[in-house]
Amino acid sequence: MSATPTIDRGDPRRYEHLTTQRLEDPAAIARAAASRVRHPGARTGRQNFIIAADHPARGALSVGNRPLAMANRRDLLDRLQIALDNPAVDGILASPDILDDLLLLGALDNKLIFGSMNRGGLAGFVNEFDDRFTGHTAQALADIGADGGKMLTRIALGDPATAATLEATARAIDALAARRLIAMVEPFLSLWDNGKVRNDLSPNAVIKSVGIASGLGGTSAYTWMKLPVVPEMERVMASTTLPTVLLGGDPSGSPDEVFASWAAALALPGVQGLTVGRTLLYPADGNVAGAVATAASLLNTVQTTVPAEEELR
Repeated sequence: MSATPTIDRGDPRRYEHLTTQRLEDPAAIARAAASRVRHPGARTGRQNFIIAADHPARGALSVGNRPLAMANRRDLLDRLQIALDNPAVDGILASPDILDDLLLLGALDNKLIFGSMNRGGLAGFVNEFDDRFTGHTAQALADIGADGGKMLTRIALGDPATAATLEATARAIDALAARRLIAMVEPFLSLWDNGKVRNDLSPNAVIKSVGIASGLGGTSAYTWMKLPVVPEMERVMASTTLPTVLLGGDPSGSPDEVFASWAAALALPGVQGLTVGRTLLYPADGNVAGAVATAASLLNTVQTTVPAEEELR
């Protein structure tokens, strides 16, 4: 593992240069994207490890019992750089503002980049299921050399806004596929529960959401699933042939229990890796590097040999 970045977390001006660049040289972001070293891409047999940091754009700032845990952008950038410094971390999933900061910091060489596309379903919004695409577009992702886009796809059978979200998701999948970019779809069967959105994490509900999400768009050639770890994951993974990454969600239970559940799910066929944010960026003991290292130890990183004719494609 390379040395952890030297960050003076007590210096309130440590990211002031980002503001200066945005003010005086906004084109620096595009130059940074064009000059970065690209990741070689996902391969069968080598599970990928992606850090998620798109929660603030949806107004979801809480972690556990800390309602504003993710509100401090300097602190978040500190934590992201510590996580990305671990060579086992393959990439980042983030909203445009955070990706731009990380590009300017030079933190994304040799990393996969996934942009967050729909953030309009704000946490606590009266019309939360109307999850409009307010973030990255497929063309914007292609322009910065990203590997794909992620879309939250909550399916509320009792809320008419679901129809528009499904249609928009299908269009986004098509737009990404036209540019040969991955569509990372994160489906849930969801409902209103005492004025709040609740995701149904029963195995049957997750399986149903996978069936619906897998059929969106004109092709599934570039579609991945992003799924929660739930009981009976064997049945869940039997419901799809699409590459699947596991999400962490808002941490609950002890760290040992969480990591054990991930380890069991990572052993299943079709699981391509982890896409986790808050659990690792805001661990209870504050040790980001330690939490990331523990998660990395669960991954299969031995790449299966690819036939020569496949390598040439």
